[in-house]
Amino acid sequence: MNAATAATAANVTTAANAGNATTATTIFGIFMVLTVALGLLAIRGRGRGGGITEWSVGGRSLGTVMIWVLMAGEGYTSFSYLGAAGWGYNFGSPVLYVIAYLSCGYAIGYTVGPTLWSYARRHGLVSITDMVAHRYDRPWLGALVAVLATVCLLPYIQLQITGMGVVVSTISYGAISLNWAYFIAFAVTTAFVVISGLRGSAWVSVLKDVLVIGTLAFLAIYVPLHHFDGYGPFLDRLVAEKPEWLTLSGHGGSGLGTTWFATTSFLNSLTVVIFPTTVAGYLGARSADALRRNAVLLPFYNVLLFVPMLLGMAAIFVVPGLTGSGSNLALFKLVVDSLPAWLVGVIGVAAALSSIVPMAVFMLVIGTMWGRSVLGAVPALTNRPRRQRFAAQTVVVVAGALALILTYAAPNTLVRLSLISYEGMAQLVPMILLGLVWRRMTLWGALSGLAVGGALVCALVFTEHDPVGGVNAGALALGVNLVVALAVSWLGPTPADDRPDDEVLASDPGPEETAGPGTGRVPVADGP
Repeated sequence: MNAATAATAANVTTAANAGNATTATTIFGIFMVLTVALGLLAIRGRGRGGGITEWSVGGRSLGTVMIWVLMAGEGYTSFSYLGAAGWGYNFGSPVLYVIAYLSCGYAIGYTVGPTLWSYARRHGLVSITDMVAHRYDRPWLGALVAVLATVCLLPYIQLQITGMGVVVSTISYGAISLNWAYFIAFAVTTAFVVISGLRGSAWVSVLKDVLVIGTLAFLAIYVPLHHFDGYGPFLDRLVAEKPEWLTLSGHGGSGLGTTWFATTSFLNSLTVVIFPTTVAGYLGARSADALRRNAVLLPFYNVLLFVPMLLGMAAIFVVPGLTGSGSNLALFKLVVDSLPAWLVGVIGVAAALSSIVPMAVFMLVIGTMWGRSVLGAVPALTNRPRRQRFAAQTVVVVAGALALILTYAAPNTLVRLSLISYEGMAQLVPMILLGLVWRRMTLWGALSGLAVGGALVCALVFTEHDPVGGVNAGALALGVNLVVALAVSWLGPTPADDRPDDEVLASDPGPEETAGPGTGRVPVADGP
C-alpha cells in the first residue's frame, strides 16, 4: 500500500512537472518570436540596403530613451540574474563592486561619451578601431585593435550563451537540454542582430527592461515575505548568522578586501567607457546632449542590481549547500518550486533577454570592427559601406558560431580567456583616451604601453597572481602601461603624422571627412 501510494505521488509529481514545463516553455517561445519580430520592426521603413553606419550605429539617430535602454541593456546581462546572485551567495558584499564601477563609469562617460561621439561624427567613424586608425593615421593599427578586442569579447558571447542556456533549461524544468538551450540563444540573437543591427538591439532592450524591472520588483517583495516574513527578519538573521557576508573581504577568505574593491572599481570605471559595446552606444546617439542626459539617468537603473545580490544572500538560508557553478542558480532555486509555471516563464524570459541583448551588441561590435578595420582593407570593400555591412554581418554569424562551438567542445578555453577580458581591454585606455586629449602621445608610445601592460596582465592572471597584494592585477598593469606610454612619447621622436587633429575635443561636429583610402580616414557616405 505504501509503495502504491508513493508510486501514485511520483506520477502526480511527474505530470505536474510536465505541465509546468509546457506552460513555461510556451511562454518562453512566444517571447522569443516577439524578440525577432521587434528586430524586424526596428528597420521598418528604413530598408535593408543601408550601409554599415545605419546597421552598426543606428544611423546616429537614437534619442535619449533608446540610448538609455540600450546601454542599460548592455550593463544588465545574465550575470545580473546568475553571477550577481552567485557572488552574493558565495562571498557577499564584494559583489557591490559592480554597482560602484558602473556608477563611476557613467560619471566619467558624461564627459568621455560626448567627446568620442563628436570625434567619430566629425570623421565618419563607427567603432573604436576606426578611432584608433584615424587618430594615429595607421589603418593596420585599427586591425590590430580589432583582433585584440575580439579576443576579449568572444568570452562574453560564450558566457551569455552559457547563461541563457542555464536559464532556459532551468525554467523548462529540465524539458529543454542545455545543448538545445545554447543553440536557441545563438539562433535568436543572430537572427535579429544580422537583420536589424544596433537599432534592433535598442528595440528589444525596451521589452527586456520592462520585464527586468517588473520581475525584479516582484522578487524584491516576494522572496523576503515568502521565506522570512519580511526584510527585517531576513536582515536580522543575516547579521546574526552570516556576518562575514557583510564585510568587504566577504566570506571564505576571498582576498577581495577594500584595496581590491577600490582598484577594481577604478579600473572597470575607466574601462567601461572605452569598451567597444559602450562606444557603440555612444556613437548611435542623436546628439552629445542625449549622451549627457543618459549618463545622469543610467545610475538609477543600478538600483535594480541590489535585488539579485540580496536574493543571493537570502538563498544561503533557503537552499544551502550550493557549490561551484550551482551557486549561480541561487536566485532561480528560490522561486522555481514556489511560483506558478507561467510566472517562472516570465522571469526566465527577462533573464534570457538579459543575455540576448548584450550578446547581440557584442556580436555586432565584432562584426563592425572586422568589416571596417580588417576586411575593409580588401580592395573590393574599400570605401564600399554596403559591402562592408555584408562582410560585418558575415563576421557576426562566424563569431557567434565560433563561440557556440567552443561552448560545446571546449568551454574552458573561453573561460580562461574571460579572466583577462576586462583587464585586457583596460590596457587600451591610454591609447584611446589619452591619445585623444594629449597631442604629444605618439604611435610608438601607445603601442609600447599596450604591449607592456598586456603582457604584464596576462602574466599575473595566468600565474594566479591576481590580486597582487590586494591590488587588481589589471590596475597594476594599467599603471605600468601608462608610465611606459608617457615615457616613450615624451622621450622619443614625434613625427607629424602621429599627432591628432587640432580639434579632437571640439564639442560640435564639423564637416565629416571623406578622405580616400590609405589615410586611416573613412568615408561617411553609405553608397554602394
